[in-house]
Amino acid sequence: MPDIAGLPLPWIIAIFALAAAAIGVAGVRLSYVADELADRTGMGEVIAGALFVGAATSMPGAITSMSTAAQGAPELAVGNALGGLTAQTAFVAVADLFYRRANLEHAAASVTGLAQGVLLVVLLTIPLIAAGEPAFTVWGIHPASAAIPIAYAFGLRLLWHIEDEPMWEPVQTDETQEEISDPAPAVEGRMRTLWLRFAINAAITAAAGYAIGEASLGLVDKTGMSESAVGTIFAGFANSLPELVTAIAAVRVGAVSLAIGNIIGGNAFEVMFLSAADVTYDGSIYAEMSSADFSTALLALMMTAVLLLGMIRREKAGPGRIGFESVLVLALYALSVVLVVI
Repeated sequence: MPDIAGLPLPWIIAIFALAAAAIGVAGVRLSYVADELADRTGMGEVIAGALFVGAATSMPGAITSMSTAAQGAPELAVGNALGGLTAQTAFVAVADLFYRRANLEHAAASVTGLAQGVLLVVLLTIPLIAAGEPAFTVWGIHPASAAIPIAYAFGLRLLWHIEDEPMWEPVQTDETQEEISDPAPAVEGRMRTLWLRFAINAAITAAAGYAIGEASLGLVDKTGMSESAVGTIFAGFANSLPELVTAIAAVRVGAVSLAIGNIIGGNAFEVMFLSAADVTYDGSIYAEMSSADFSTALLALMMTAVLLLGMIRREKAGPGRIGFESVLVLALYALSVVLVVI
């Protein structure tokens, strides 16, 4: 691929926009494929959102963080991951605007959705602890980079158990959607086609993610903006577009649990971007976290906590026909952007 960062600024902006559009289009297709895979495998939409859509739509962000860290831009890599966290959480509120029957968190409340949120909080505390301690690496990799995927694998196993044998369930109301779709027959030929479509669209998002990373490096060089600002505001938002598009597409077809699982599951992968970036970076990437990164991470924790409170409270309608938690999440996201800018 040509040196995108060395192109004139208008070309860099154009490439950034085209890559973001490609990520958005592929994300729409991924949402429908993942919903059908959820039906045919019999797994719940929350698990499908975390495992299928969450992983695939997070791929561009992972490529961006890894490629920029490898090129000596750790603040851009960290900002991309943490900015994606806050943007994606805010997308829950945006998706809520498109679901008119009731507050989205009311309709999609499930024990697995709550467990996903708790898992995200656990995962996000690991890099914060690593950043607050002296830099330490083993063969160039910080131990936290191994702890994060291990914790995620353990948490995903817990989600499977909670899905199979829930010890409590939310109260069913007229606005509550079924979390698990009726399983469809797993026709062998159809399953191969679904997996092929899934792989093709995931590959598109991965290539676009690399382009976003290169264009972001160009924006830092040509505009004089900080790596943290470009990563948190622009790269993080662009790489999170699949979560926005898939969440809106999911709620419009009634797959509300898939929408929540997609976003919270995608957030867990955002944390793992830091592990991936640490592998490609020469040193501990956690030691490069700035005060702005700490603020963004803490606001992401607060936004997740507010979202969980909303799923527990299950308000049917609030300001603007969305829940109180959606209003607060949008306000916190705006605050995170302001803090990075100033």
